[in-house]
Amino acid sequence: MSSLITEDEISHETQLVWLEDVENLDYVRQSLDRLPTRKGKPSYHRDGRMVGYALLNTTAKASRASGTFRRRIFWLLPHDRDSQPDGLYAKSAPAEAIDPRTLEPRVKGYKTERSEGGPPSSAMQQLGITLPL
Repeated sequence: MSSLITEDEISHETQLVWLEDVENLDYVRQSLDRLPTRKGKPSYHRDGRMVGYALLNTTAKASRASGTFRRRIFWLLPHDRDSQPDGLYAKSAPAEAIDPRTLEPRVKGYKTERSEGGPPSSAMQQLGITLPL
């Protein structure tokens, strides 16, 4: 969950790889998964789809217990707003959701008015930006 991801846990990220154009997504879900490698596209075992993942530098250490690396995975479920705009998350977002525009390597990302499905901020209103984008 985004609130549980610490900056230390993502301090070895070098790049975020997007499998979709995130400009059209109000939010993505993020989690830290235990993966066998620092780089490359990981296998995906959830419902829905993976939309992105992080790559780690060579200084990232594997867990002594499992030999795995903790890497961020970005994903969406079939009932998320991009697939069901009037569904469960029409005016809210899941706990692990963040606005993909606030993500960078080593940056946790944030919820925004857009990701929450709420009214636009005053800055968005001043720029003439309306929801949904």
